Amino acid sequence: MIRIVLFLCLGIWVTGASAQALTLDDALSVALKNNIGIRIAHNEVAIAEINNSYGVAGGLPLVLGTASENQQLTSINQKYSNPANNKSSNYTRSSNLSAGLSADVLVYNGGRVVNTKNRLEETEVQSRLLLDSRVQNLMYNVMLKYFDIVRQQSYAGTLETSIVASQQRLDIVKKQQAVGVANDADLFQSQVDLNTQIQNLQAQQLVVDQGKTDLLTLLSLKPDSVVLIRDTIVVNSNLRLDSILAAISQNPDVQAAYQQISINRYIEKEVGAQRYPSLLLNAGYNFSHSQNAAGFSLFNQSHGPYIGLGLTVPIFNGNIYKKQQQVAGINVKTAGLERDTLLLGINSSAVKGWQAYQNNLQQLETAKKNYDLSQKLLDLVLKRFQYKQATIVEVKNAQQSFENAGFLMINVSYAAKVSEIQLRRLANRLP
Repeated sequence: MIRIVLFLCLGIWVTGASAQALTLDDALSVALKNNIGIRIAHNEVAIAEINNSYGVAGGLPLVLGTASENQQLTSINQKYSNPANNKSSNYTRSSNLSAGLSADVLVYNGGRVVNTKNRLEETEVQSRLLLDSRVQNLMYNVMLKYFDIVRQQSYAGTLETSIVASQQRLDIVKKQQAVGVANDADLFQSQVDLNTQIQNLQAQQLVVDQGKTDLLTLLSLKPDSVVLIRDTIVVNSNLRLDSILAAISQNPDVQAAYQQISINRYIEKEVGAQRYPSLLLNAGYNFSHSQNAAGFSLFNQSHGPYIGLGLTVPIFNGNIYKKQQQVAGINVKTAGLERDTLLLGINSSAVKGWQAYQNNLQQLETAKKNYDLSQKLLDLVLKRFQYKQATIVEVKNAQQSFENAGFLMINVSYAAKVSEIQLRRLANRLP
């Protein structure tokens, strides 16, 4: 009986001790560690964390310290009605020293600081959601590429099994020819068919190798690395549409869209706060010291604290603040519409994905039955061919039916797996 080899990586494709086994978990782990987009998203989260503070929002006091010292050479010539008061000097040194400490504390600005802080907090939450979205998208792409390699290897497995049948056919023809019951035409045809299938397997090997290169590139690994993938396509047949639709609210893209609405609302309030008065408390301490070597005032020094209030009232600026608030309000509505559009698209994708998922599962059951039947048919025809009860054409037809059944089963299995992964992505359930 012909041994069926499916969903396995053929050992002839990987030679040398440098080959590394790669599982799906390994691929996902490496991708999340190495992917540049993920690293950028982590940096964006870090920036949002730093910005999420009352200092950035303008709610903390502004404290300034100042100091200055000036040295000056002065020449003076002072004449008065009383000549006894006249003074004259050349290049006398004078100095001026001043220092101060000031603090400005915002007392009221129409709630702008509070709304800015809230916006920064919402922005930080959104940055984490966008990171989660990138993670989900990366895992989705890695899983599709990984299982596509498994699919391509499975094609090769089917071809290898058919090659075994062709070799058996060739051996039978050689034995028959040795006893004079087969002609050269059957021998040549059997050899040509075997060579053609070997070429097909070689071509399929290239598809597998290039698929691995694409996967390694996606993992940010050296594209010429030698990896060994041994895996099967196992489809989870227990997904439920109602559960998927209910989980869409947990999709990070959907949550980020809701966050954008909230962010835009706070921006509207921030802009609106510009139309209100601002009250500032200022306090500080000043020190001044001056010394002159010439003139009537030879020494002067002052120091002391101060405190005050500053009020800024916007009266008219061409309605700029009002118009900015109106634009911000429109942006809130736009963010809501974008959220609704996103939800509609995701729900539609979920329903269509579910339809494909169910259809593929149904097809898979039939494809498995046909595959088993085609394998039995090929075994039977080969036995009949051995006893001259079947023609070489019948053997070729049985082989072709076997290959077609194998390819169809593999394709349907992969399509079902893709539908499953897509549904899990929409529900934020990867891996």
